[in-house]
Amino acid sequence: MSGVQEQFEIKFRLPDGIDIGPRRFPPASTVATLKETIIAQWPKDKEKGPRTVNDLKLINAGKILENNKTLSECKSPICDFSGMTTMHVVVRAPTSSKQSGKRAATKAKGFRCGCAIM
Repeated sequence: MSGVQEQFEIKFRLPDGIDIGPRRFPPASTVATLKETIIAQWPKDKEKGPRTVNDLKLINAGKILENNKTLSECKSPICDFSGMTTMHVVVRAPTSSKQSGKRAATKAKGFRCGCAIM
């Protein structure tokens, strides 16, 4: 049995609760490789799917994983990848300067109560 490389079993939870996987990955797999797998297996019936690895964030044990890190580098006492691991997927929404301006304007407006005290 020597020479058999340890594999991590991972499933990916999408924002709507649907799972992709589980699949097995070697410890040398990068987070970017995991994201490429997610993009390739993204449900075809979903609108606005990710186009690149930069459109996705992977979260495991409350930690956002960096694209250039391997699974073995991401391993920690909290996140040990034993058994099946579920990673949460966040899709980055495209932002524009117009949207940012609207949010700032909304926050700047005060709220006034029209209540009369008697």
